[in-house]
Amino acid sequence: MADEKPSVLIIGGLGYIGRFLAQHIHQNNLASEVRLVDKVLPQLAWLAPEFSEACAPSKFMQADASKPEALVKVFDRPDGKQWDYVFNCGGETRYSQEDEVYKLRSLDLSIAVGQEAAKRKVKTFVELSTGMVYKSDSSPSKEGDKLKPWSKIAVFKLQAEEALAKIEGLNLVVVRLPHVYGPYASQWVATALCMARVYQHLEGEMKWLWTKDLRTNTAHIHDVVRALWDTAAWYDAGKAKWNESEMGKVPVFNVVDKGATTQGIMSDIIGEIFKIETGFQGQLISTFARLNLDSVVDDVNDEILGPWADLLSDAGITRPGPLTPFMEKELLKDTDLSMDGSRLETVLGFKYEKPVITKELIEEVIESYKQMKWWP
Repeated sequence: MADEKPSVLIIGGLGYIGRFLAQHIHQNNLASEVRLVDKVLPQLAWLAPEFSEACAPSKFMQADASKPEALVKVFDRPDGKQWDYVFNCGGETRYSQEDEVYKLRSLDLSIAVGQEAAKRKVKTFVELSTGMVYKSDSSPSKEGDKLKPWSKIAVFKLQAEEALAKIEGLNLVVVRLPHVYGPYASQWVATALCMARVYQHLEGEMKWLWTKDLRTNTAHIHDVVRALWDTAAWYDAGKAKWNESEMGKVPVFNVVDKGATTQGIMSDIIGEIFKIETGFQGQLISTFARLNLDSVVDDVNDEILGPWADLLSDAGITRPGPLTPFMEKELLKDTDLSMDGSRLETVLGFKYEKPVITKELIEEVIESYKQMKWWP
């Protein structure tokens, strides 16, 4: 019976993860009804053609879900029923913003939608968080390990996790993510690829700060959205194998591939694809950078943004989508993003379809940029 499928509300539904989650639900016919809520209009969200059905106008609602007056509209359904699953894929994802921006767009949003979901007895509420909440350690961080957020995004994501855990009656699952990559990815992997394209053009060596062993763990977007759906369904079905006394009251899952991605792995893949020399800055420069990160980042950006603009201009690209080689200081920290994803596999029996980042998967990312005419 069609009625048995859950109804789904995705906050931040046109964001990178939200759109792929909508596509996963659509392609596998998993939900009876889907509503995507976003502040951004679909026309401005750089949506690729394959999302046109999953993110159709009939499923979309433009609203700022952090505003109390919008919340009722966001959650109300024409038939008077409540949503079964709510995924909070919203929040500020840009780095180096003011604290107030993260508080308003991430923390306040999470609390507002969490409280509304609890009030309406939503069956599962999935909050997306980040692996940057963990204290960097020599071994990969498990869900119960020490927390010491090292980016502003992570500081406010952790506050959101803690605030949501205190909401009475909220059926909460927290999913912590590493660097998510895949077709149309912006941010971390995109920055590295855009920089590599500039160094290819300049015929220069692409040198990375710190060491090849710095861990920059990853997960492919297709695995991420499968994991999000599976955790929601698992919670709704009774949380099999969850031991509260050992694991805590709120289920928390790391979603991270098994490749233990490092800067060295990324550097090798990029060198091979772009046929450029890649390497690492020596101890001296890295020590200098640690003390003068602002000026080092400014120098790198000065060196790269001009040639990138020239490449776009020569290729006749006026709208390069979300792509930029602009280097964010927060992403250049000498801190490991290193996570252990075994809990998801043990408790849910989840299997990664793309367990390791590969040259082929990164070539697919570049190919997706070309199809969108973003890539010079």
